[in-house]
Amino acid sequence: MVVIDTDVFVLAFAFHRDNRQAINSQSLEVVRTYEPAITIYSVMELLGQLSFNLSAERLAQWRGWLQDNFGLAVIYPATANRTADEFFDSDLIEGPLQRMFRHPSPYLDSLILELVEATENVRAIVTWNARHYQGRTSLRVMTPGEYVDSPPV
Repeated sequence: MVVIDTDVFVLAFAFHRDNRQAINSQSLEVVRTYEPAITIYSVMELLGQLSFNLSAERLAQWRGWLQDNFGLAVIYPATANRTADEFFDSDLIEGPLQRMFRHPSPYLDSLILELVEATENVRAIVTWNARHYQGRTSLRVMTPGEYVDSPPV
């Protein structure tokens, strides 16, 4: 499984004239053969950014134009046998906070990494902001260009 970060989709949907668009599109095609995934946190971040230009109806249809269109598995946190308080304290506060203590980083990046690292079979994270994740995880972190040149096997 290869997890795609929010910024790859922001570029795909919002910055059509960006000079990285061709390699970004190519990486989204290549990743289809490697079980692409996105965290629910990235989905919500993306929808928040796109909400300024999309109708509420279009936002509500995200499963079609995002998940189905790109063949994405959406990674959700495990909540079985935990109370809401346990989930909130562990997954939304303590896990990301401990990561920020070890490696200063934005909250959402820490939250995403906590979820991705708790998910089995993740081989890599593809992001334009590789520097946000490198040295903060044992997972392979790649830009879309690096991914196209050498997809993880």
